[in-house]
Amino acid sequence: MTSGPAEVMSIDELAEYLKISRSTLYKLAQEGGLPGQKVGRRWRFHKGAIDDWLRQHPEHLEEKREARE
Repeated sequence: MTSGPAEVMSIDELAEYLKISRSTLYKLAQEGGLPGQKVGRRWRFHKGAIDDWLRQHPEHLEEKREARE
């Protein structure tokens, strides 16, 4: 099974998917706390890897949401 383009998300698409800010995502990605990779100057994220990460680390997302409120 191969990943199609719809399974790779940009930072904007991931921010919308997770309902958190782009700046929070940049920080998580740069600290290595989020599964993603840079392609040139842009971050890309595989949806499956993000879903796995959420199941394994639900506390990260809750902390970030609470900080925004």
